[in-house]
Amino acid sequence: MNCRISDLRRKEVISEIDGTRLGYVDDIIVDTKSSSVVAFVIFARIFFFGIFGKTEDYIIPWEKIKLIGEDTIIISCKTPKPEKRQKKRLFFGKN
Repeated sequence: MNCRISDLRRKEVISEIDGTRLGYVDDIIVDTKSSSVVAFVIFARIFFFGIFGKTEDYIIPWEKIKLIGEDTIIISCKTPKPEKRQKKRLFFGKN
């Protein structure tokens, strides 16, 4: 089965161990030197219009992906620990 990056965004990520639904693939980390996929990223969920904050992003390493199906992606680990997204610089000057 061939799959494009745009097709991956429609697939839900589910943990095989505990059955947790993590969300949908939002981004992919690619190693440009070896031209290989390193990880999938699931962005944080916002609670109640951002008033109650949001969760952290999930980064799922390629080694933990067990199966990419028609509608879902199965990972072979427990729910990974969320990681904070690095903030982008607002100005071009050095900080």
